[in-house]
Amino acid sequence: MKKHLAILGSTGSIGTQALDVVRAFPELFCIEVLTAHGNCDLLIQQAIEFCPNAVVIGNEKCYAKVADALKNVPVKVFAGQDSIAQVVEMEGIDLVLTALVGYAGLKPTLNAIRAGKHVALANKETLVIAGDLVMAEAYRMNVMVLPVDSEHSAIFQCLAGEQAGSVEKIYLTASGGPFHGRTRDQLAGITKEHALKHPNWKMGDKITIDSASMMNKGLEVIEARWLFNLQPGQIDVVIHPQSVVHSMVQFIDGSIKAQLGLPDMKLPIHFALNFPRRVQTSFPRFSFTDYPQLSFSAPDKELFRCLALAYEALGSGGNMPCILNAANEIAVSAFLSDRISFLGIPEVIEHCMSTVSFIAKPLYEDYVGSHTETMRKADEYILNLKQY
Repeated sequence: MKKHLAILGSTGSIGTQALDVVRAFPELFCIEVLTAHGNCDLLIQQAIEFCPNAVVIGNEKCYAKVADALKNVPVKVFAGQDSIAQVVEMEGIDLVLTALVGYAGLKPTLNAIRAGKHVALANKETLVIAGDLVMAEAYRMNVMVLPVDSEHSAIFQCLAGEQAGSVEKIYLTASGGPFHGRTRDQLAGITKEHALKHPNWKMGDKITIDSASMMNKGLEVIEARWLFNLQPGQIDVVIHPQSVVHSMVQFIDGSIKAQLGLPDMKLPIHFALNFPRRVQTSFPRFSFTDYPQLSFSAPDKELFRCLALAYEALGSGGNMPCILNAANEIAVSAFLSDRISFLGIPEVIEHCMSTVSFIAKPLYEDYVGSHTETMRKADEYILNLKQY
């Protein structure tokens, strides 16, 4: 039987690659829902091609254009962020792929879980912000949260068939981004054009900047803590420029499992959408002879301060990872709009972590409030920064 999918963020990097997978396997999947924030032209094209039950355009100003373009297509059209959070509850959806960017993924993911839908999670911020709440709800509803990030997909695959309590630690691999090996003086003059040139992966702007600052790896550390029920000391990061070993698990007997493959996001997307089955593909195959050397090294947490801040936030617990995430969203946006320097990103985050109200045991409403408070304080801090 076909698996019925809702793809949240269908016009982004992960969403478009997920639809490539659906195109390649029309006998396996049926699209029930597609959502986008503001790329209405691409959403219209996708809706005409896949004819889902419903589409949602997050930007309400785009509703008329989408509705008019689809008036002769049997597709329901909705608009607004609340509609994105509500549409995941529709009957007939088997799996929700959350490929939204940042904080926007939290509410729809929670709603999907509470509606009993399995989730393929490409929005790591959901677990960074409220991992305890999200995983508790998934456990209560007996819902699977399947990782889509290549690193967490690798860990998930390495853990298959292993006993609980057998993990000593995990290693999340990081390419190092475009600035691996640079000095602080070199980083001081980095522009957004430099930072958006990732050596191995094609991703959206926000995640590409996060990769360059190593915040993306920090967010993945926090995500892994909740996905795999680990302690911070069990999660390590290693720089692996080739992006072939996607991550590793070290077990209590000293043995290590690694998952390898080409740096292609279609592989973990395909795995998550088809889980628990493995399905034959025609994707390009990895060849060891093409990669005669695989190298690993420790990250420089002093230079790439964002990674250290993520570990600090995880150690503090409570709403601190939520504060970290919100401050980073504002800082990255400011960097992309040329309002702060590349090295200003961790400066903004550190300021917010030291000034925003800390809550040791937050509820959902506390996460919402912390996000709002952090965004306000980050904006105020950026306005007061000296021109760089």
